[in-house]
Amino acid sequence: MQADGRAIIVGVIDLHIHILPGLDDGPATEDAAVQMARAAVGLGTRAVATTSHVDAGFGLRGGAIGAAREALAARLRAEGIHLNLLAGGEVAPERLPRLDDEALAALTLGGGGTLLLECPFAPVGAAMEPLVADLRGRGFGVLLAHPERSPSFQRDPGRLARLVELGASAQVTAGSLAGVFGSLVALTAYAMLEAGLVHVIASDAHDTQRRTPDLRVGAEELTQRYGDMEDQLAWMTEAAPAAILDGRPLSDRPPLPSPPARGVRARIRRAWSAR
Repeated sequence: MQADGRAIIVGVIDLHIHILPGLDDGPATEDAAVQMARAAVGLGTRAVATTSHVDAGFGLRGGAIGAAREALAARLRAEGIHLNLLAGGEVAPERLPRLDDEALAALTLGGGGTLLLECPFAPVGAAMEPLVADLRGRGFGVLLAHPERSPSFQRDPGRLARLVELGASAQVTAGSLAGVFGSLVALTAYAMLEAGLVHVIASDAHDTQRRTPDLRVGAEELTQRYGDMEDQLAWMTEAAPAAILDGRPLSDRPPLPSPPARGVRARIRRAWSAR
């Protein structure tokens, strides 16, 4: 245990998963949530941040998320499923003006001071920079959720780099690397990875069928592209998430092999390198 009472998590950590039942577009029932937890453990995950949507649509607050997390944790203990459920929430930019520092602190990942900030699917232009700068100025860390799926980041390769320079980290969804969300998202995810701008791989799981809690769903594609990626995968699913939960600086990233670049992929890589 740390001095503040938070547990030190060792092993595979999923910092973005919609596992709490009946709160958002994740599992509708507790039984379905238990199935997700069982699947996550079977895939090697030891801890998850319960990142239900905190947006205008679902209208959730930290108290509701905390109560649902405690109820599910009790059910998992009764079922003998050893999955550590940690605090969290996927905070949409439009909700930030209505959340004071106390409310935001309750939504930080594992209580470690870092917020999971959603990258919107609607174009946002330059609006993310002042939001991240404000959160950093108020003492919060920022982990950007799935920037590879956001049109604003797909259109402007330099936007993520500018946010990282402001102190943010970036989380890419494992399914993006496997092509689950289409070729443009996959190409963008790989370009971000090759630019050194991806710090965390998470599942962003919602169920056990389509959006599963599998952090290694893209491992085969990564290996085909780069060769041995075990050190990188361990850093993005274990070391970096653990540091974020603990409020520590990230350790140095293991080196990424440089693959040959051709065609559209080469053009995207050149755009990122010219940011």
